Amino acid sequence: MLPYPTKVYLDDKILDQEDAKISVFDRGFLFGDGIYEVMVQIDGKMFLGKEHLDRLEECLRKIDISFNVESIDNKISDLLKASKLTNKDCLVYIQVTRGTAPRKHAFPENIEPTFMMYAVPISLPEVNEIHASVITVPDFRWTRCDIKMTSLLGNVMANTDAFRQGAYEALLVRDGKITEASHSNVFFVKDKVVYTHPANEFILDGITRKSVLKLCKDLGIEVQEKAIDQDEIAHLDEAFLTGTTTQVASIRKIDDHELYQNGNTGPITKALQTAFLQLRRQSEPILTN
Repeated sequence: MLPYPTKVYLDDKILDQEDAKISVFDRGFLFGDGIYEVMVQIDGKMFLGKEHLDRLEECLRKIDISFNVESIDNKISDLLKASKLTNKDCLVYIQVTRGTAPRKHAFPENIEPTFMMYAVPISLPEVNEIHASVITVPDFRWTRCDIKMTSLLGNVMANTDAFRQGAYEALLVRDGKITEASHSNVFFVKDKVVYTHPANEFILDGITRKSVLKLCKDLGIEVQEKAIDQDEIAHLDEAFLTGTTTQVASIRKIDDHELYQNGNTGPITKALQTAFLQLRRQSEPILTN
């Protein structure tokens, strides 16, 4: 479990964690009316930072919140300095809500968004070797999963179900097809072809997902952005998860179907883990003033 941060960037101030407070009428608190983003700094470099901020801007646009995302660059550097995390491995969490107003469902006009950001130390392995056991659960979420919103109750319930069953993740099933996992994207391999759900309104188009698709192209691995039916699980050769902190993680078992034993990893998954590590080592320098 990640620790509490020592500092929080709230609107235009960097505060001690215990002094960071919002109004009970903030729409993020009342409605989950906001967008969030998560990225990591590794070896003093922000990994895919531009891509994460571009997605933040895109999701804010989708829900009609006007916020200057370009202003976050300098704020990140100031926060890391205040948190004594400059050039240290850390996770950066960013959240923008619509702001504070009397409670009503329709978007209020002419209010200032609430900006919040913090950073905490994190240690990521060069290669994620968890060999995950996962379960399948119904995907009962709404149909705009492409928006990285702060309202995550459906994802939280699915992940809690997995945790209580001793699994690492929950794969979500909508109309018989696997969409994504509760906090990561999922890929499958059959006959040396990689399959993953297309980037539409039923999944979040993960930054790591996009990177892995590009790596497949670079490695000459055939990819089909096509949903896998739940009843195809028993016929799969490999499966893996992707995400900002998950990176590329092999799936060992889906429900009762065992893909690998004795800590083995499939050849395509292993090739992508190696390529992803090389990509990580080439990441851009940390954003600075």
